[in-house]
Amino acid sequence: MEFTGLHSVFPQGKQPSLFDSPAEWYLKARRSVQKFTVNQLGLSIFSNEESNKYVAHSYNFFLFPTTFGVMDSEFSFQASSIQFLTHYGFDYNKFLKDGIPYTNEVQEKKLQQGLLTGNWKVRSTLDKDKVKKVIDDVTRWVPSAEEGGSMVLHDISGFQIFEVQLILRQALPDVWTEPFGDQKVMVKKVSPRHRWCLENSSCDCCRKELVLLSARGFTNLFQTLVEAKKPIVGHNMLMDLLHLHDKFYKPLPESYEEFKRNIHSLFPVLIDTKNVTKSIWKEFQFPRASNLLEVYEILCSDLNPTNPTCPVIAHASDCLKYADKKSPHEAAYDAFLCGSVLLKVAHLLLGRMPCDTLETGPSFSQYLNALTKYLNQVNLIRAGVSTINFSGTDVPSQRPPLLIASVRGWPGVDEEQIYQKLKALCKFDVRRLTENQFLLLSNKFKDFRVVLRDYRDHPNLQISLYRYWRHSPQANCLLQICGIVASWSLLAFVIGGSPWYAM
Repeated sequence: MEFTGLHSVFPQGKQPSLFDSPAEWYLKARRSVQKFTVNQLGLSIFSNEESNKYVAHSYNFFLFPTTFGVMDSEFSFQASSIQFLTHYGFDYNKFLKDGIPYTNEVQEKKLQQGLLTGNWKVRSTLDKDKVKKVIDDVTRWVPSAEEGGSMVLHDISGFQIFEVQLILRQALPDVWTEPFGDQKVMVKKVSPRHRWCLENSSCDCCRKELVLLSARGFTNLFQTLVEAKKPIVGHNMLMDLLHLHDKFYKPLPESYEEFKRNIHSLFPVLIDTKNVTKSIWKEFQFPRASNLLEVYEILCSDLNPTNPTCPVIAHASDCLKYADKKSPHEAAYDAFLCGSVLLKVAHLLLGRMPCDTLETGPSFSQYLNALTKYLNQVNLIRAGVSTINFSGTDVPSQRPPLLIASVRGWPGVDEEQIYQKLKALCKFDVRRLTENQFLLLSNKFKDFRVVLRDYRDHPNLQISLYRYWRHSPQANCLLQICGIVASWSLLAFVIGGSPWYAM
């Protein structure tokens, strides 16, 4: 997916960090998802047509929230995201003018309620102006028109086709409407009995189910994906899953665990190629790759020992756009790269397993078997765990131990200043512990060793391993209380009197 923005601007000290539990990270990400929207979704469907050949059908969908009736979504743009996508040729005009509508279940219920009550309203200023002109034209025509007479309304497009008809039928009991060619609506003057017959006809183009089908737009395809129960593959796909839930299913719940249950129910098999490649990359001694395209190119090269026997991946005859052209950060191209990386990595992993199917061509079920430990494990960039397990309990990360920085001669120092001080040498997330003590956390053992070496005896910023019973304010408070009680008890014993608590 591509979005109008990625991360909200958080107040100082409230950004996502390695100190966050998965639930804390989720609440921060939820805020960003509620603020931005999806502007492009790419889908690449891989079909295993021969024993060792897969054919990919890749599609781009420009999306735009449904503006229909009372539905009028709000969303933000992030300047850096616009700059980034514009650099890669993203067509914002197509997104804004021709984006496919979509709804989630809550929005659909509101729309349904409006259709049931018959109290149809228009929120869009553009549509209001169009509807006002149409009503004026029709109300001037109706009094002098004969029964059976008709007039044609021109330049009516998109959801206006439905809105104009619903509003005219609601306002004028002696007219009937129906689409007439391209961007036109025909209005007829009819008798009350004829009107009643038309309203109860199965041929009415404004039947509730047809209106809802049109308003649901891309959500219809989302529902097809849910019903198919096929493995869903993405690269660093957590934000995609958050938006899928929020935009096409239901608004994101406050509960992190409920979000996990919902996603697992919608998509029982998830595979994050970022998580898989991150896990095996060093093991196979591949050069460092900073993005999905580089990962794909390395796996397609001679550096991949199993590349000659990998499945053949071809573009479908009606989807040849990417056959000879690289289009990074175009959603469908990235989706194609994702599926290709999955097949090549699965083939690589299967080669380590005791089997004799590599030459004849493994089945996809064998590939899934080779990926078992990675199923439903989705990469999490900055939090207390490195992956979210959508089918069980999240496993704590194996990260360097917690460090403590003790400050001397630096009045008023805060987390940002500590971060900037260390930034040139290494990167740590910083959280204040006391007035002059800060906790440091990194996901790189190299940075952990470097900062311990260079700052262990620093005159102003001493860094050492954090020990709970030594450094925690709560532990120190408890130890002080225990010390006071023990001192009073000892004093009472020495002077020979009864302990105070026995009096």
